[in-house]
Amino acid sequence: MVPQTTVVIATRDRADDLTRTLERLGELDVPVIVVDNGSSDDTVARVRREFGHVEVLALGRNEGAVARNHGVRRAATPYVAFSDDDSWWAPDALRCGEELFARHPRLGLVAARTIVEPDGRLDPVCVEMARSALGRDDDLPGPSVLGFVCCAAIVRRSAFLGVGGFHPVLFWPGEERLFSWDLAATGWACCYVDEVVAHHQPSAFRPPPAWRRRVELRNDLLTTWLRRPLGVVLGQTFALARRAVGDRDAGAALVAALRRLPAVLRHRRLLPVEVERRVALVG
Repeated sequence: MVPQTTVVIATRDRADDLTRTLERLGELDVPVIVVDNGSSDDTVARVRREFGHVEVLALGRNEGAVARNHGVRRAATPYVAFSDDDSWWAPDALRCGEELFARHPRLGLVAARTIVEPDGRLDPVCVEMARSALGRDDDLPGPSVLGFVCCAAIVRRSAFLGVGGFHPVLFWPGEERLFSWDLAATGWACCYVDEVVAHHQPSAFRPPPAWRRRVELRNDLLTTWLRRPLGVVLGQTFALARRAVGDRDAGAALVAALRRLPAVLRHRRLLPVEVERRVALVG
């Protein structure tokens, strides 16, 4: 059968993790595109040498989450599944996703059940998605969500490209929430589906926790600035400013967000009223 799903992986300086992931994905017999974010190790050469069936896009620079946009544009299938260099898909997951998209025309993204390895435990975010305050619409295969984990998501390629993919202002991480809002604003649904399964074995090579906290706080604020009403924008901005008095990470996040304010003003666009209501409902 002609493959209907391409796996897209954005990576940087994790050649060993990526190699293990590609070995597992090789069992699925689907196209795989690796987008390299300017690695300084031998990632590009190693993948080209050891995995001849994998297409490599070497950006030569770090574009963060936007690297995935390049991979989706390159894909020639109607659906795209995202993996990180430390995550992979269960054997029947992509076929299950394809059947869901075929049966549910409004479905733009499937958020999968994520199993954290090596101990096989359920990622706690899946419990939150399964209990989504948005409930489940009759024409959808699972609870509606306005956020997801990218390394365990499958998208309808046309929907992804229609909203422009992941936003360049955010870079990384936390890009998923804004993307899900933009999908909803154009009429597409994001759903959590327990039957679709991905595995994630977090890499030992990760940024320092303080750095991660700062960029998450920054991107939470930037996401609000980009799409939500002025009252919400001011409330969240002042809340972060108050935290900054005794929290160095919050202060650094606020300064970093302010540096991106010109770009935010160029890209700011309010959500439709109904989508804003749903965003406010989930908090």
